[in-house]
Amino acid sequence: MRKILVTNALPYANGPIHMGHLLGYIQADIWVRAMRAMGHDVTYVCADDAHGTAIMLRAEANGISPEAQIANVQKEHIRDFDGFGVHFDHYDSTNSDENKARSEEIYIKNREAGNIAIRPVTQLFDPEKGMFLSDRFIKGTCPKCKSEDQYGDACEVCGTTYNATELLDPRSTLSGATPVEKSSDHYFFKLPNFAEYLQKWTRDQGRLPVSIANKLDEWFDAGLSDWDISRDAPYFGFEIPDAPNKYFYVWVDAPIGYMSSFENYIKTKRPDLSFDDFWKKDSQNEVYHFIGKDIVYFHALFWPAMLEGANYRTPSGLFVNGFLTVNGQKMSKSRGTFIKAETYLQHLNPEYLRYYFASKLSDKVEDSDLNLDDFVQKVNSDLVGKVVNIASRCAKFINSNFNNTLSSTCAEPELVQSFIDAGDSIAKAYEAREFSAAIREIMALADRANQYIDEKKPWALAKQEGQEQQVHDVCSVGINLFRQLAVYLSPVLPTLAAQVQAFLQLESFGFESRKQILVAHEIAQFQPLMQRVDPKAVTAMVDASKDSLAAAAEAPKVEKKKEKKAEKKPEPKVDEAEIIGIEDFMKVDLRVAQVLEATIVEGSDKLLQLTLDIGEAEPRNVFSGIRGSYAPEDLKGKLVVMVANLAPRKMRFGISNGMVLAAGNGEGVWVISPESGAKAGDKVS
Repeated sequence: MRKILVTNALPYANGPIHMGHLLGYIQADIWVRAMRAMGHDVTYVCADDAHGTAIMLRAEANGISPEAQIANVQKEHIRDFDGFGVHFDHYDSTNSDENKARSEEIYIKNREAGNIAIRPVTQLFDPEKGMFLSDRFIKGTCPKCKSEDQYGDACEVCGTTYNATELLDPRSTLSGATPVEKSSDHYFFKLPNFAEYLQKWTRDQGRLPVSIANKLDEWFDAGLSDWDISRDAPYFGFEIPDAPNKYFYVWVDAPIGYMSSFENYIKTKRPDLSFDDFWKKDSQNEVYHFIGKDIVYFHALFWPAMLEGANYRTPSGLFVNGFLTVNGQKMSKSRGTFIKAETYLQHLNPEYLRYYFASKLSDKVEDSDLNLDDFVQKVNSDLVGKVVNIASRCAKFINSNFNNTLSSTCAEPELVQSFIDAGDSIAKAYEAREFSAAIREIMALADRANQYIDEKKPWALAKQEGQEQQVHDVCSVGINLFRQLAVYLSPVLPTLAAQVQAFLQLESFGFESRKQILVAHEIAQFQPLMQRVDPKAVTAMVDASKDSLAAAAEAPKVEKKKEKKAEKKPEPKVDEAEIIGIEDFMKVDLRVAQVLEATIVEGSDKLLQLTLDIGEAEPRNVFSGIRGSYAPEDLKGKLVVMVANLAPRKMRFGISNGMVLAAGNGEGVWVISPESGAKAGDKVS
């Protein structure tokens, strides 16, 4: 029996849980339940990430203390997780005595080991609020194109990036005051001290997905930098030891919350467990973090370095999930596809979503799409039409004709045994987090079970005199096959599994329990187990999401501005019949470009980041939506054609300085390449 500690990324205590969050939590919960079903000892903990400027300001806007703010949000988070069957053994907060003590200890050990540096940093300071301002709290005039109302890191008009101190006429978005430059001592973690260690750590077999390890190589190639781990007062968090009015940056104590939550669990609920058995340097027990790909750098570089510097063990592995889209697009408030967990639970069975996510998830770091039409079809076809249908077709005969008792012998031992044997490969798929493979195998078994019942037709046999025993045998086999399917689906559908276990009157429902065939076994009266998804309920959920998010306009001032920045501006309407003259077309500067580097853009399922040589002193950085047709290695060294005189475009992932020409036919997209003999920088006419 393996002893395993599992954690999820800590949700920020500043807002509700939504569908995008749930993807990772449901994935972890399924894995935990599967490993327990295989007989392993698994502890599953999490906590709210409760510190930072945003929480301090939200509490101020709400007229309550930060402690009250995080307590209110924590209740909502626990409610939503419980609603979706995500059952942590312990759910804590990073604002705890245990986390404070553990954070101070890890910091002091790293300080004593020479891993902390102190040096001054100049930032903009709001004299009215009495606080240093991060870029998102500063607006002003772009120093290059002179566009007004631009944020403190980049101009959304011309795409120029800059330091906040370079803004013209800067103002604080918190108070409207003109910020002043002010220097302050900051504390830095010397991440370069761990460069060699981390390069080996990230390549340890099974520690990280290969794609993530490859991506981290870019950081190593560029050279690791010291990490600023301090923030100035006022700040809601833990004060740094021996540094008055200096606070740990939220990403210092957030991952330490994994340790402190486990520590609190031991103190309050499991005194038989030992903290050192899991966290001491030479521990043989396993520790896994389920996280989203957007926080890989913190977990794969800073976190193991902090632990190594403090002489603690590091995670056995990081399990990384991608982002969630809905109907093939980024979740949208205007379309009603930015769906809160609470809103979903008001309209639909949470096990529908658990099953749909499971059918999509693998061990790959890939984005998942919640297609609402496919969601309805898959749940109704698989769960209701295939799995539950087996029980409803057979149980009524056992209940009404055979005194609730299965046949004394198994009429199809080889068929039932094949279902039992399939459990080995299904278990392996679960352990490898290949949930979609497990679901495919389970549904193939469900098809075989339904085929068997269709061939035997117990409803027809029941009308024939003298066929009672055959009806009894067929339906008993059907119940046994259904039992196997329910056991295999139990990590995904825990509520359904509990109902089936009660219906079958079984003491155990673990994977080993499947090996005993049910003969002469009494079952309970069958009750409907799952209803079909009503498309009207899905529509109502989407409509309710539109309504519930209209209140966002009443959010605190800082949050409104942050939302405003993230909103995509509406595309201008263009007459489809509009054409351009030859004079306009001749203004387009087409150049031959050579691809020097091509990399996947984390956070996008369509974009590749290209470094292009077009014969200029500096290469161009361009984002291109061709990931569906090209792997990065396919493009390196390739000649392409690009539009070289487009204005730089600021995207969420960086600045794009041009556009690569490509063509598509509905089945794929291909870049346009010049004929052989062309070279980078040549004009295309």
